[in-house]
Amino acid sequence: MPQNPGGRPPRQPGPARRRVPEPARPPARPARLKAAGDRPLRLGSPRPRLRMVGFGLTLVLLVFTVRLLQVQAFDASAYAARANVNRYIPVTLAAERGTVTDRSGVDLATTVDAYDITAAPDLLTPERIKTEGAARRAAALLAPVLGERPAVLEQKLTANPKSKYVVLARRQPPRVWNKIKELKKAAAARAQRKEGADVLAGVNREPHSKRVYPNGGLAAGILGFVNAEGRGGGGIEAQFDRVLAGRDGKLVYAQSGGRQVPTGDVKEQPAVPGSDIELTIDRDIQWAAQNAIARQVQESAADRGYVVVQDNRTGEILAMANAPGYDPNDLAHADSDALGNAALQDAYEPGSVSKVMTMAAVLEEGAATPTTHVEVPNRLPRADRSFADDVDHSTWHLTLNGVLAKSSNIGTILAAEQLGKDQGEANRVLHSYLRKFGIGEPTGLGFPGETPGILAPPAKWQGSRQYTIPFGQGLSLNAVQATSVYSTIANGGERIRPTLVRGTKGPDGRFTPAPVPERTRVISDRTARELATMLESVVDDREGTGTKAKIPGYRVAGKTGTSNRVDPRTGRYHGYTASFAGFAPADQPRLTVYCAIQNPTKGSYFGGQICGPVYKQVMEFALKTLQVPPSGTQPPRLPVSYDDE
Repeated sequence: MPQNPGGRPPRQPGPARRRVPEPARPPARPARLKAAGDRPLRLGSPRPRLRMVGFGLTLVLLVFTVRLLQVQAFDASAYAARANVNRYIPVTLAAERGTVTDRSGVDLATTVDAYDITAAPDLLTPERIKTEGAARRAAALLAPVLGERPAVLEQKLTANPKSKYVVLARRQPPRVWNKIKELKKAAAARAQRKEGADVLAGVNREPHSKRVYPNGGLAAGILGFVNAEGRGGGGIEAQFDRVLAGRDGKLVYAQSGGRQVPTGDVKEQPAVPGSDIELTIDRDIQWAAQNAIARQVQESAADRGYVVVQDNRTGEILAMANAPGYDPNDLAHADSDALGNAALQDAYEPGSVSKVMTMAAVLEEGAATPTTHVEVPNRLPRADRSFADDVDHSTWHLTLNGVLAKSSNIGTILAAEQLGKDQGEANRVLHSYLRKFGIGEPTGLGFPGETPGILAPPAKWQGSRQYTIPFGQGLSLNAVQATSVYSTIANGGERIRPTLVRGTKGPDGRFTPAPVPERTRVISDRTARELATMLESVVDDREGTGTKAKIPGYRVAGKTGTSNRVDPRTGRYHGYTASFAGFAPADQPRLTVYCAIQNPTKGSYFGGQICGPVYKQVMEFALKTLQVPPSGTQPPRLPVSYDDE
């Protein structure tokens, strides 16, 4: 096949192909006429803009640097002072004080919510509040609510103007703080209306507690009181202050302008409540004793008096009443002479109630028996004086029982002389028994201000003193010691240390009983029973001095006392101490009651006449309260005198 010169095969004949026309071109733009001097366009350089931004940032940093130097270097003290206004404030969270109750759990001393009213004096300075006399106006607003003179409050607010904390009033009830809140709200509203400065902005309150005594003056001498600092100021409140007080906590909060910042940090260490104390006191018997002694002290126009009631089987004190007394809720109006507990703090010569210890020594040593004959003359010369009885009499022919029943001083001296071969030995023997009965040593209660009494060693019993001590002059004791002597006889000759606290209850509710009291054998059971029979003659026999102490249905053993009294102001004998001590039922002893009245100046001053009725009233009430059954036997009635023919 012939080929084309280009080497490509010849086109074959075929049908004729159709020619596709090309798309039309758009019309050409008219040519732009160049103006004379036109040049090509160029983009601007970014460097000037960056320089400007950099210069601005540098200027801002320079301003911050200068300001920082001003704050930290030049004006540091000024800013520190202003920052000091907004700071964290530590607040003590007072622990709730424990409750004191009687033996049945009845509250005698308890705690209620209260507040310490505080203020920030630095917020009332003219520089801060921009006005003069802010402290004076704040004091004027608060004085009627706090019950204080405006001048006193103003002095507290201005004494230290830089202070951020001062206590204006302590332990105020919630109603006081509610009134202050109303005043604060009104003052803040006036300040917002531009009607004056808010002078109460820095007044605040701290939660505390307040001690209250629901029964007023009942058992005030035992309970004591709590002082303005929240600490025990006397009595049980002082003796067991650490037990009752608990452990305070701590709260730290942020404050600004005298107000707590609601959203600020708060750190709290909770307080630990104090323990409760349960006393041996019976509230009802205490009430009866207090009423009885208060009435008799008033009727006798006496200086004071006391009544003690003790359970002789356990040593527990069921009542300890003083007159006059005071209300620990209102110390501002209390008589300073009435504060304290005179039943434990007064030391005085007991007089004839002390003769029972001499008789105990005589019986225990076998020097005599209840029926031993004692010839009692009208006068008995001994040492540097001549001794007499309360009444002039011809020679009495008494038994030892009669000596006690008629309370003969001379007969007691004669009996005491039988305790030894000579007077020195008799003195030593008697002294040993007085000590065993607890005279001259503390009762064991540990009560604040308690007196142990006075008992000189026998070597110092010189002159007439060695003859007065057997009948209760020349030694001294307190009312609880005197009560314990008779409880020892009632308890079969075994002395039980008196107790006033039954136990404590901790914050966990666990009760811890008080230690078991110490017991000491003083005299034999036989001697104690003989003494009890002799003491019945004092009350039951028509010749006895204590007939006013009789209680229908019960056998009563007791002893009267009327002694010369040492005036505590002058140190000389002036007036008398009237007393009565005894226990009942004499056949099955349960309770001991002791009454003493100091310096009665109206009516009788004899113990049997003014203390006998008090004893009867209190003992009768206590026996019925404790549901002690009446005696089932009659007293043996030992002979009081003998026929000398």
